[in-house]
Amino acid sequence: MIKGIEERLNVFLKYKNLLRELVARDIKVRYRRSFLGMLWTVLNPLLMMVVITIVFSTLFKQNIEHFPIYYLAGSLVFSFNSETTSNALYAIIGNSSLMKKVYIPKYLFPLSKTVSGLVNLGFSLIAMFIVMIILRVEFRPTLLLLPIPLFYVFLFAAGSGLFLAAVTVFFRDVANFYGVFVMAWTYFTPIFYPTSILPEAALKLMYLNPMYHYVEYMRQLILYGQFPGMKENLVCFLFGVISLVIGVIVFYKKQDRFVLFI
Repeated sequence: MIKGIEERLNVFLKYKNLLRELVARDIKVRYRRSFLGMLWTVLNPLLMMVVITIVFSTLFKQNIEHFPIYYLAGSLVFSFNSETTSNALYAIIGNSSLMKKVYIPKYLFPLSKTVSGLVNLGFSLIAMFIVMIILRVEFRPTLLLLPIPLFYVFLFAAGSGLFLAAVTVFFRDVANFYGVFVMAWTYFTPIFYPTSILPEAALKLMYLNPMYHYVEYMRQLILYGQFPGMKENLVCFLFGVISLVIGVIVFYKKQDRFVLFI
């Protein structure tokens, strides 16, 4: 088992430059023929924040302090997961011609979507910091710990991306279903509303939502200057690891049959 892990690690290191090129390609394609280019990674969350703030800040102004930051802290991490997993859906199908020509570890394609999404998330965080400066929200020392929840959600998104990429090869309807699922998931995650408005039964179900824990982790660090306890860190880590393990197992079991369906 250890030998097998070492072999896969060596293969990954061998193709790390290719992964870098795939990530660069994803970013370039996303902003191709765009006048503002990567500036949209900063402008997009800012514009969405303005819209959401106008719509919901009056409704929740008594419940949520610094509503724009409350929204951004949750929206950025949720959007990272939803966008990277949605992009990973067609990662294998969209690169079928390349895979038929040369040998490339197939997992690099969905993984590149997650890594490129992480790069975009880094730029989007700049938007949040800009808003914090404008609104004079305190920059707390816990901001230095942001890589921790980002690591957790990266594991979760990477595993989900691998799983979705593999399943979509055989069942194309997954892509259509996943769009509806993400929409429902958005409303089931407290991105623009406080959990205090939820009934107790709904709150218990909320604890089963991985994104709820990642969103709340971000807000604890950014807004409240608190580092979540060991239990919350373990929950976030386990959600990420379980997702990654399931994704890797499903992907490796199915990857030899991809060529028959793409």
